[in-house]
Amino acid sequence: MGALSGEGEVPVSDLQTRPEAVACGGRDDVAGRPVRELLKPRVMSLGAGTEVRRLLPTLGRRMVGAWCFVDNYGPDDIASEPGMQVPPHPHMGLQTVSWLHAGEVLHRDSLGSLQTVRPRQLGLMTSGRAISHSEESPREHGRILHGAQLWVALPDEARHTDPSWEFHADLPVVTGPGFKGTVLLGELDGATSPGRAFTPIVGADIEVADGADVRLPLEPDFEYAVLTMRGRTVVDDVPLDPGSMLYLGCGRRELPVRADGGGSLMLLGGEPFEERLVMWWNFVGRTGEEIDRARADWMDGDRFGTVHGYDGDRTPAPALPDLPLKPRGRVR
Repeated sequence: MGALSGEGEVPVSDLQTRPEAVACGGRDDVAGRPVRELLKPRVMSLGAGTEVRRLLPTLGRRMVGAWCFVDNYGPDDIASEPGMQVPPHPHMGLQTVSWLHAGEVLHRDSLGSLQTVRPRQLGLMTSGRAISHSEESPREHGRILHGAQLWVALPDEARHTDPSWEFHADLPVVTGPGFKGTVLLGELDGATSPGRAFTPIVGADIEVADGADVRLPLEPDFEYAVLTMRGRTVVDDVPLDPGSMLYLGCGRRELPVRADGGGSLMLLGGEPFEERLVMWWNFVGRTGEEIDRARADWMDGDRFGTVHGYDGDRTPAPALPDLPLKPRGRVR
C-alpha cells in the first residue's frame, strides 16, 4: 500500500502508481496513557477540485487498534462530475468500511454483490484471503459527496477466511446529553453494531449539539483517535477543523468534546493490534513473500475473482519496491 508516497488517484482505495510498503502493528510504541497527538494528513489532489486527506497511515502513526487506513474526502460538489470512479482492484487480509455523510456509492465485488450505500449506512467488506471490488458514484447521483473510507486489519486467525460482503441500513444509536452516536463497528456504551468484527474495536459517528459539553464513554484498555467530519470540534481541549485527526492513546474512561455551532466526528478505537504487519498497495500480510505472491496472483491468476458490470478495465498492480518488505513497529 502506497500510503507514504506517490500520487493518489481515488479517495477510497490505495491505487497509487508508486506505492511504498508500510510496516505496522506491535504494541511497543502504543501510548499506554492519554496523549494528544495531532496527525497531519497527506493531501492528494484528485482533479476537478477534489482532494482526499489520508490520515492513516501517516509519518506519525500507522494504526489505531486494528484500524490501519483512513481516508477522508469532501464535501465536494460533483453535480457536473462523474464523482467516485474506482476500477476493480484486489484486497487481502483486511476489511473495508465505507461510510458516507452525503452522496451515494455503488459497490460491486467478485462475489457478485451489487449494492448502493447511502449516508449512515454500513458497507462492510471482509476480504479474507482474497476479493476484488469496484466503487463508483451512480450515473444519477447527488450534488455532494462526503465521507470516509477505512480499513481494519484482520488478525492471523481470520485473515484466510472466506471473503464476504455485508450491508446494514439500520445501525444502533446511543444518546447522551448533547450527543447522538451511530455505532458502525464494534461496541459503544452497550450498543453493538451488526457488522462482523474480528478484534475488540469501535467505530462510531458522533453528532454533537451546538454548545453542548459532551463526555463520551471510553474503554481504558483501548487506544483511540477522533476524526472531525463537520464543524469545528474541540476534543480534550484540542481544536480540530474538519478533516483533522487526533490520536488519544490509552487509559481514558471518558472523552470531553464540544462543538460550537454543532459538529460531528468519528470515534475510532480498539485494543492495540499486537501482530506485526506488512501493508503494500491494497494488501495486508505478514511477510514480503506474501505480498509478492498476492501481486502475482492479481496480475496472472484468478485468486481474486472477477468484478462484473463495471464499465472499464481493472486496475493493474504497481511494481514492487526495490527494498525488501519487512514488518516493523507501529510508528515511523
